[in-house]
Amino acid sequence: MPSPPSVQDDFPPLPPPPPRSPALKVVETAFLASTSALIWILSYTPLAPFMRLFFPIPVALAVMRWDPRTGAMALVVSSLLLTVLMGPTRSVLYVIPYGILGYWCARLWQRRLSWYVSVLSGALISAFGLIFQLLLSSLLVGENLWTYVTIQLTSLTNWLLDVSLSWLGVYWVAEPWMIQVVVVGFIGFNSLIYVFTVHLVAALVMEHFRCPLPPPPKWVQFLLD
Repeated sequence: MPSPPSVQDDFPPLPPPPPRSPALKVVETAFLASTSALIWILSYTPLAPFMRLFFPIPVALAVMRWDPRTGAMALVVSSLLLTVLMGPTRSVLYVIPYGILGYWCARLWQRRLSWYVSVLSGALISAFGLIFQLLLSSLLVGENLWTYVTIQLTSLTNWLLDVSLSWLGVYWVAEPWMIQVVVVGFIGFNSLIYVFTVHLVAALVMEHFRCPLPPPPKWVQFLLD
């Protein structure tokens, strides 16, 4: 996994954490790993849209409260637990991108980097994860789901163009490459909104555990207030 960027903003460093026993570290790692697995299992209930915002939080909290090694251990343990409970496929779908996203963002938060850095880089990880999930699902079902999504979106786009432009006497058919651009753009935009929302949730959760995030931009602080 690539190391976080080295450029730091003018944010004050985090205060050194109070001394904790190794036993507490093990207990918290196990607790956060089981919490990750529980949140992922609850995502298969009607609570899925709400639970999705908390997927990266337990791993990020392990990094923020302890160190990157503890966060990596929480990620590994949660993936092993999900493998036992739900199978390796569901476990991989959690690790990529949500587990890695939580670990990466927490590393950037520890280094007190700007929200712009963590949101943009996290959105890239999330977008890669969505594409990976689509490709993995295609492999499992034996069909190219990317092509299926593109065809469905092409039909919808052409219908919308026909409805909106027909009264002007203009008939325009979207090219396949334009649909591909729309799909990629939608994935990127969705990932950006998701990671930004995760940052808002993490800002509230981490503050409760005395692991504050770097100060957000002023317009974000206005939303939090």
